Amino acid sequence: MSEDIVICLPARYQSSRLPGKPLLEIAGKPLILWALESASQLNVEQMIVATDDQRIVDLVETNGYQALMTSPNHLSGTDRLAEVAELMKWSDQTIVVNYQGDEPLTPKENIQQLVQALKDNPAASIATLYQSITSFDALINPNNVKLVTDNQDYALYFSRAAIPFSRSTFASNKLDSSIVYKHHIGLYAYRAQFLKEFSQLISSDIEQTESLEQLRAMSHGYKIIAKKAKQIMPHGIDTLEDVKHFEDSLT
Repeated sequence: MSEDIVICLPARYQSSRLPGKPLLEIAGKPLILWALESASQLNVEQMIVATDDQRIVDLVETNGYQALMTSPNHLSGTDRLAEVAELMKWSDQTIVVNYQGDEPLTPKENIQQLVQALKDNPAASIATLYQSITSFDALINPNNVKLVTDNQDYALYFSRAAIPFSRSTFASNKLDSSIVYKHHIGLYAYRAQFLKEFSQLISSDIEQTESLEQLRAMSHGYKIIAKKAKQIMPHGIDTLEDVKHFEDSLT
């Protein structure tokens, strides 16, 4: 059976550091439109913004794109996508790409890589990407999520801690060159069947402890295929400094 490919852009209005971030004007254009224009370069069957704010719906639709109002009570972006999968009645085999609305510079090659990873690994319900950690400070930074994979590239665990633990690394405060430390990129592709099931899963203790939603899926036995990103992921837009960097990149 052929697999349809759709893109969903979660766009929550509230942001602790940049309130109303999807509507934030950057170089004369709201951020969500930058993301939509970037995502439009991909050849997919459907592209839809999932939001909790009517102002975002109005902006998106006025500019010729599709938007859907979703619950304001979702705990994660995956929960929001799960609601969209149900409302849109996507077939179970549909591949749903979670395109971050605050990462308009996401390389096209990385999205294509995500989709292909899911196609090539039918046992996986989720595909994601990582890139190498190149400094000790990045390794111990809890804002950088780390992961460990098995020999077939399936995720074994995700953590905010430095995993795998290495005595030599922590004894010297520098990376052990014999160890590949992996920094998880929060970019996902899902099978729609999994999304429909995800919303019914009970949150696990490790998900709550680490504050990482992918651990809910793993706790219930779902497999995540993780590949090294073909292109380095640009930093997302979370602060006013990020806005300036993005504007500078346009000149």
